[in-house]
Amino acid sequence: MTPMLAGISIIVGLCLMLATGMPIAFALGLAAVVGLFLDMGPDVIYVLAETMFAGIANLGYVAIPMFVLMGAIVAGTPAGGDLYKALDRWLYKVPGGLILSNIGACAIFSGMTGSSPATCAAIGKMGIPEMLGRGYPASVATGSIAAGGTLGILIPPSVTMIVYGISTQTSIGRLFLAGVMPGLLLTALFMAWALFDARRKGFRFGGAGSGHYSWRDKLEALPRVLPLLLIILGMLFVLYGGVATPSEAAGAGALLTLIVVAVVYRLFKMRTYTGVFGSAMRESVMIMMIMASAELFAFALSSLFITQSLAAAIASLEINRWLLMGLINVFLLVAGMFLPPVAIIVMAAPLLLPIITQAGFDPYWFAVILTVNMEIGLITPPVGLNLFVLNAIAPDVPTRDILMGALPYVLVMMGAIVLLSIFPQVVTWLPDLIMGAPI
Repeated sequence: MTPMLAGISIIVGLCLMLATGMPIAFALGLAAVVGLFLDMGPDVIYVLAETMFAGIANLGYVAIPMFVLMGAIVAGTPAGGDLYKALDRWLYKVPGGLILSNIGACAIFSGMTGSSPATCAAIGKMGIPEMLGRGYPASVATGSIAAGGTLGILIPPSVTMIVYGISTQTSIGRLFLAGVMPGLLLTALFMAWALFDARRKGFRFGGAGSGHYSWRDKLEALPRVLPLLLIILGMLFVLYGGVATPSEAAGAGALLTLIVVAVVYRLFKMRTYTGVFGSAMRESVMIMMIMASAELFAFALSSLFITQSLAAAIASLEINRWLLMGLINVFLLVAGMFLPPVAIIVMAAPLLLPIITQAGFDPYWFAVILTVNMEIGLITPPVGLNLFVLNAIAPDVPTRDILMGALPYVLVMMGAIVLLSIFPQVVTWLPDLIMGAPI
């Protein structure tokens, strides 16, 4: 069997298993086992556990459960609600202000979690009932949060950036810095569209039922929110200042968040945190299982010379480098519709990195482009993880309405990719300023 035929067979088998509803980690692992069995026979049993364990036995991955725990603490306590209310009080007079509050809350919450589903779930639980109660259409309410939730994998600290850095042996600190300006740009573009859409549809002053907030009301909400924002700023400072590694910063951030929430809200009983630690553990195990299975899948593709053959075929194409990047973007968009970001990065990033660097593209710029593509995949079917998260939160809202509300933001993200391609300095300026130009 030729490498190309073997690759097609494995990918088709993987797609069939995913179509049955099998969990992604199990589908990746089973497809890999079948491919390796065809290549190695029964001896495959001796490499399975070792390969999967080696895929996640990296100290840098400790940051992932810590960032997930940090987000779960905020989402599972009144802290998340206060963050949302503070933004609402400051933006309530803006046309469509509640939409802007949701997007802004997603952007800030992203800095606490690094996880898109966690951001989407936390803000969605608070924002959707509030928006529906004030007369916003269901598609507008859910679509804005589905899109805002995607910021969780771009704005630092980002779980996907950590995975990309470890998979490609690039600097995680520089990757975090590379995501700051594009994250702010995307947030601004989301808000610009929301403001335009609100004016076009006639939403005034936050929608029906919006109250009036005095300066006292606005300032009253800040003391409980500011400590959490200071934790984020402190984490970024120690990361970029070389004081701590991502794992150390994540651990300290999770501990400080736990302490602040416990002290500010007087939550000293352990049973309060049972659900928090449980949800953090479930999401962390899910991510690590996907990463371990993706590592086994990547090993199977490499053992069958599929990745090498594909890389050689792409490298031999004598085409314009922007056409090459366009093809890569199409591949990432399609892959993002079926697989979660972590799985795609572990499988595809090591393969694509030498190709894009040989074509003259910056690897950190490419990390941002890849991440924005993954964001699009989070709100597009058939998988569209954020769509299902919101559907679980608001079961009365049809999935079609959620998708139609999120579609304009997909176009905004595609526009952002074009802007970042024309002005790559948006990505590279801050890392070069703080850490110097890469050698």
